[in-house]
Amino acid sequence: MAPHYTGAILPVQRQHLRVYSTNTMLHANVDRDQILATLAPLCPGIEPDILQDFTTRMDADYFAAFPPKVLAEHIALAARLSPDQPCEIRFAKLDRTRWTITIVAYDYFSEFATICGLLSAFGLNIEEGRIFTSAESEPARPGRSNTSYGTRPRPQGRPGLTRKKIVDVFTVTPTEGEPFTAEDQKRLAGQLSRMIVLLDTNAFDEARQQVNRQLIEHLGTRRSSFSGLLHTVHITFDNSQSATDTIMDIRSDDTPAFLYAFANALAMRNVYISKAQFAIEEGKLHDRFYVRNRFGQKLLDPSDQEQLRLTAVLIKQFTHALTWAPDPAKALESFDQFLDLVLEGSRQAGRKQAWDFVNDKKTFPLLARLLGASDFLWEDFLRRQHVNLLPLLKDYRDAPLIKPQATLRKELNRVIAKAKTDEARKEALNRFKDQELFRIDMKHIVEPGTNLPDFSLAISELAEVIVERSLIDCQAKLTKRYGSPRLANKKPCPFAILGAGKFGGRELGYASDIEVLFVYGGPGHTTGKDGIENSEYFERLAQELLQWIEAKQEGIFHIDVRLRPHGGKGSLANAFDEVCKYYSADGLAAPFERQALIKLRHIAGDAALGKKVETHRDSFVYSGAPWDLATALDLRRQQVKQLVEPGQINLKHSHGGIVTLEYAVQYLQVMHGHRHSSLRTPNTLRALAALIDAGLIPRTTGENLRKSYLFIRMLIDGLRMVRGNTKDLVLPPPDSDEFIFLARRVGYQTEDWQAGAKHLLSDIEQHMKQNREFFEKMFGKV
Repeated sequence: MAPHYTGAILPVQRQHLRVYSTNTMLHANVDRDQILATLAPLCPGIEPDILQDFTTRMDADYFAAFPPKVLAEHIALAARLSPDQPCEIRFAKLDRTRWTITIVAYDYFSEFATICGLLSAFGLNIEEGRIFTSAESEPARPGRSNTSYGTRPRPQGRPGLTRKKIVDVFTVTPTEGEPFTAEDQKRLAGQLSRMIVLLDTNAFDEARQQVNRQLIEHLGTRRSSFSGLLHTVHITFDNSQSATDTIMDIRSDDTPAFLYAFANALAMRNVYISKAQFAIEEGKLHDRFYVRNRFGQKLLDPSDQEQLRLTAVLIKQFTHALTWAPDPAKALESFDQFLDLVLEGSRQAGRKQAWDFVNDKKTFPLLARLLGASDFLWEDFLRRQHVNLLPLLKDYRDAPLIKPQATLRKELNRVIAKAKTDEARKEALNRFKDQELFRIDMKHIVEPGTNLPDFSLAISELAEVIVERSLIDCQAKLTKRYGSPRLANKKPCPFAILGAGKFGGRELGYASDIEVLFVYGGPGHTTGKDGIENSEYFERLAQELLQWIEAKQEGIFHIDVRLRPHGGKGSLANAFDEVCKYYSADGLAAPFERQALIKLRHIAGDAALGKKVETHRDSFVYSGAPWDLATALDLRRQQVKQLVEPGQINLKHSHGGIVTLEYAVQYLQVMHGHRHSSLRTPNTLRALAALIDAGLIPRTTGENLRKSYLFIRMLIDGLRMVRGNTKDLVLPPPDSDEFIFLARRVGYQTEDWQAGAKHLLSDIEQHMKQNREFFEKMFGKV
């Protein structure tokens, strides 16, 4: 078997290859008996069958690459291999800065990428590599040249025999002159052994994830600004020079993690590298790969070559920007899936899209940030829109974060006007919604200057326009069938949609629900031939609205109608008089429902009816009637008891979480709103400012609470960004990778990732402690 490929993972200065004196080397065309005769005296204590197996199965070029004494050392390492010890590694210092690392192991799928990833994760630049694999002595098993994931038997029999082995020899230099200590060597050997054991048990994905994690953290310490596209990457294919392989030549700048990513990408696409050479020529990287397809044949199809060229160029450009991703390993994995989607589509369309990406200077750092930030964004939008991804990214760059409602309304109406059927109008509305959400989400994710209030306002403006337009189209659909609803006096029956919760407060965040209340004018009948009672018409209208606006998973624009008279047991739409009766001093509304009405705000439909509901809201919520604080505190205790698991931090319900802050503000609004009209606002930050101005909260305390509110909302967005729903707001364990990547997503991007995570944890504890102390000082223990 010919040598496998070699190359640097991190940017390196490759000046020359280490060359052994030819008069001490065996020649490649020397017969095996001569090789055995030369090596036998140098291998005392090695069993003859082990020596025979090694010399007959290794490629001829291998024996010409090293002097006999070094070959004997390799054989001695191979003789130590066993089912329980599938890998041997040795270190030797060459000079003041350079080391030789020799790895002899059983052969495994993705092993070469694993080795290179670990070397780079330990800060070692690869100046030279010589990689060889033995030939099969029995039917092929999954190894570096076989992409099957099937279970294979563990090696049996005498150690050093039974199956294929690798001999990989690297010349490395520690990055930036750092020492490569005995402790570093011990840790590297231990890590490599653990990775090989994972490969031995077919745990390829787990090994890859662990190597990704270590490699990318090291790259993060070497982060530098993205300077735009690399200079032109020249890639050619040659099928004339080798009888067995297609030769792929790459000449370009070097980039972090490129060869590691490229090796993984080729393996996943059933293309393997049988050997490679590399050099630096006039300051440029020159890599030569000898590749074959899954059947061990050359790549003769020009389309296959073009796909491989695109894969190489796209990965090289992407890895140039990789360290800007909050979770670079996630970004790399999603980008690999993106490549599959592009290359699996129409060959012509896929090639055009790929080259458009290559020629766009600003795409790759943006894409790295996006793919490294959100599983939800990739799975629920980017994956589906991959064909239009480049135009979407360009549109994002040119558009502002906040579009006025008038602009959104005009753009949406223009889109809807082209649709000729109800189903087409519904599809057009949801497509517009998703694209606008993508624009807003991207601004929030990749532009550090985007603050939470602006992000919330941008989403809220969009949500109001979407709800408003949905109402127009749903009403038109039902009116065609049933006619227009009329009151008992024959006048048109009005209908209004009011926002509640964060929608009412214009405080929507990443993946927030849209909470609404549906109210109509009163009893009556529709005018159509198949006329129905108003109560039935508006119930059907509410149901139509709930189906008209489509949610992504449990994510944003999931319509929540729980805030209504009698909750889930009541009608979806309620007459105005019924609403007034329920939400009154003599009504059935619970104290927490009085508190929830603080957020009620007219959104769409009849403005006069919406204003009447808001007026009734104020008369009920801010009536001056005593606030049942004991019941409110008991509810808060039950939330903590039932919704927070011991030992966990729930950013919403734990003591000091976002509910602690929101309830504190709302309690004070209910208690003092009858005297201070400025407190009658559905927006939390405005209410907090009004409480400060009214002297109900000290200014310093109020400012600290404002910072805590924005901080915890930022963390909640950071969690939802990945999970894409509102179900789980529990912080991951502080010592987990998930917590580290949360820290990076919300801006704690330090060279020492653990230090950034510790800083975040300290801030969380400080803010939540402060919030709880304020709440209990104002209202009592919970």
